[in-house]
Amino acid sequence: MRRSAQQLRDEIALREASLADAARELGAGELSSEQFIQITGRETALLELARNELWRLDDPAEALGPTRPRARRPRWLILALFSFAVALGIVLFSALAPRQAGNSATGSLTLSPTQQVQQLLTEAEADIANANIATALSAYQQVLAIDPKNVVALTQSGWLDFSAGSTAKNAAVVEVGVKNLERAIAYDPRNAAARLYFAIVAASTPGNEAVAKHQFDIFLTLNPSKGQMAIATPFLHQVGIPGY
Repeated sequence: MRRSAQQLRDEIALREASLADAARELGAGELSSEQFIQITGRETALLELARNELWRLDDPAEALGPTRPRARRPRWLILALFSFAVALGIVLFSALAPRQAGNSATGSLTLSPTQQVQQLLTEAEADIANANIATALSAYQQVLAIDPKNVVALTQSGWLDFSAGSTAKNAAVVEVGVKNLERAIAYDPRNAAARLYFAIVAASTPGNEAVAKHQFDIFLTLNPSKGQMAIATPFLHQVGIPGY
């Protein structure tokens, strides 16, 4: 049954609230990372569907039948991806650089460069878990000032910059994010997290389906974790990877 515009707006508000609640519950320790991924993955996908349905309902031209693709559809996907960024960051950060016992958020004036990098990555992980994206980005930038080839920082900052730039329609920030993901892959071609991020970026950018499929094909050969596969599966289906 076709839903009314008000029903769709109500659903959108409900699913946006669900995403916000999930982020708060994760920060309070009431949800595990795996539960958070499952909830946000489901809610983000359904949110995109509702937004697209509302767009078609609000656009009289759509009632005339299929027309050529329009730019607005990818924008909805990018907006949904930004809501998903926190979940992706948590899981992929954990896969790349699990927190080590004994790390301190306060640190020491005598830390070596390697210790400084590890402390900053740990702090960024906590910031992402608490949805403090700007603070996390700052930590990643500090890491890259110490170690410009740090794949964790390149991957995480690349995704967050792409997401933020897409939402703000800032092409320069988007470009920075994409370049960092490309650098992460160049420094570590077998890094599943970097490949996954880059594939999702390509899948959400018009005209890059072939690039997305190629990146996902490589990603699937890198023994991705269950969490990474949970994130990848909807996109694997979207770009037509057989078996998904």
